[in-house]
Amino acid sequence: MKKHVFCTLYLVTLSLLSGCVKMPEEQHTSYETLTLSRETVTAPLSWSAAIRGTGDVSIVSRCTGMLNEIKVKDGQRVKKGDVLFLIDSRSAENVLAHAQADLQTAIANRDNARLEAESNKELAAQGIIGDYLLRKSENQLQSAEAACLQARAVVRDAELKLNYCTIKSPVDGLVGNILPHVGDVIAEGTMLTRVAGVSEMEASFSLTESQLHALVSELGSLDEILKVVPPVSLRFKEGGEYAYKGRVTSLSGMVDRQTGSITCYVTFPNPRGELFSGMQGTVVMPIEWEDVMLVPLTAIVRIQDKTLVYKVGKDSLATSAIVSIEELGDGARAVITSGAEVGETIVAKGAANVHENDRVIW
Repeated sequence: MKKHVFCTLYLVTLSLLSGCVKMPEEQHTSYETLTLSRETVTAPLSWSAAIRGTGDVSIVSRCTGMLNEIKVKDGQRVKKGDVLFLIDSRSAENVLAHAQADLQTAIANRDNARLEAESNKELAAQGIIGDYLLRKSENQLQSAEAACLQARAVVRDAELKLNYCTIKSPVDGLVGNILPHVGDVIAEGTMLTRVAGVSEMEASFSLTESQLHALVSELGSLDEILKVVPPVSLRFKEGGEYAYKGRVTSLSGMVDRQTGSITCYVTFPNPRGELFSGMQGTVVMPIEWEDVMLVPLTAIVRIQDKTLVYKVGKDSLATSAIVSIEELGDGARAVITSGAEVGETIVAKGAANVHENDRVIW
């Protein structure tokens, strides 16, 4: 009797459990997919850039003396020819005075030698003196003329050294940090400050070797690249865009062995003085990509040093594939350069959540 009751309870319990528990079903996940095709698209490429004035000049003393006066302040805007520094010029003035006196003496000696040579020429014509005295006086005249030329050169050199005592700006620009103080003894070759030319500014950035190769393959020589490259924009670090476009003016022409890159230079007008030497920014260049497989970055999965996409086969199963890509620089799209073929379907959105052999519904 007890055994019969136990069996009855077991059957009832099993019946209740089987009514509550369902067998697991295969999970299907819905993803947005994309069938790869080739197209032409224009998209920006961007590079970090350092900015400096095209006319940046180091101001260096070309004479020795005490610094008497500083005519400018840090950051002051100056014009070409404006006086920056005055160095004690008394010694240079004395040297010039002596050189000018020596020149006057040389001129007088030359004039006397000329008179004597002319007089001896007449005397020789009359047979009063011989050819020896005539030739001697003519040689003395040539020597006096040479001494006069030498004295003039010394005067010009002294004038230059006197001019060096007044240091002027060679360009329009902004004065940098002023290093010496009034009263300092300045030696020849001493760095005094820098003047940053600001009418035009130059942004320099690095093209990778592969980017350079792609440009040369498409456009030809470096000269051809400079002719056809489109205008370039500049973004400030805080995100704003500079109002004026720049032009690519030169390429360094040599690949850096350490970085594997080539330096590119873009010149921007700076009529309102918004750009300063030492600033950092981003140059943006619109590039036309022809006949490429374009995908959103949401289709790209990066695992360590590998870049993957998930291909969806006819059986709806997702399988990973290693690809090579070039990002377009807009933060949203990339070009697949290898690892996939036109006509294949990939997971376009949410690829980071896909697992190998997931069944994909689209």
